[in-house]
Amino acid sequence: MRPLPLLMKDRSTYKIKEIYYTIQGEGYHSGRAAVFCRMSGCNLWSGLEKDRDTAICKFCDTDFWGMDGRYGGKYTSDDLAAQIMALWPSETTSPFVVITGGEPALQIDEALVNAFQAQNIEIAIETNGTLALPDGINWVCVSPKADTEIIVTKGDELKLVYPQQENRPSQYEHLDFKNYYLQPLDDDHQADNIRACMEYVRENPQWKLSLQTHKILGID
Repeated sequence: MRPLPLLMKDRSTYKIKEIYYTIQGEGYHSGRAAVFCRMSGCNLWSGLEKDRDTAICKFCDTDFWGMDGRYGGKYTSDDLAAQIMALWPSETTSPFVVITGGEPALQIDEALVNAFQAQNIEIAIETNGTLALPDGINWVCVSPKADTEIIVTKGDELKLVYPQQENRPSQYEHLDFKNYYLQPLDDDHQADNIRACMEYVRENPQWKLSLQTHKILGID
């Protein structure tokens, strides 16, 4: 699919790393077709390997630096909505977009939400929860990181990478989320991490297990 020509209907622009059509691989919407819109930048890590050891979030496995991915670049709100519409293959179902990063709360605002709503786009966001979100987002997934203050204390899904010595599930069980997920830490001990998640879920059934099925299936 070719990128759409920029319409330039407003002056606000959003820096986008990449946009692509795929299947959501983790959490509540695992298995659902979605357009992923990855915004550039994060407030917990620069995205550069030279800064990883001093970053607040050290285990990120996502390339969110720059704007050089598929359909990456600067977009206005209307242009971004139009590009998402162009990648959605169905005229009978509403587009489902996952706004992710990096940290999308650095950029997403009321103007962008309004532009998506005008096209009947269902909006999900994956955020670290340290920055306030605009109203109108349909699905809020918070993935908290250690040594941060969680501002977004309610939503649809809380997804915690596990195990972490400095970031325990019990720290978040008082928050107001509809679904709680543990996701195994993707490192050299992943098999052990999966078993640890399974054991915790068995003992604490308010939590569910989230696997990164897109990695298992070999899709983006």
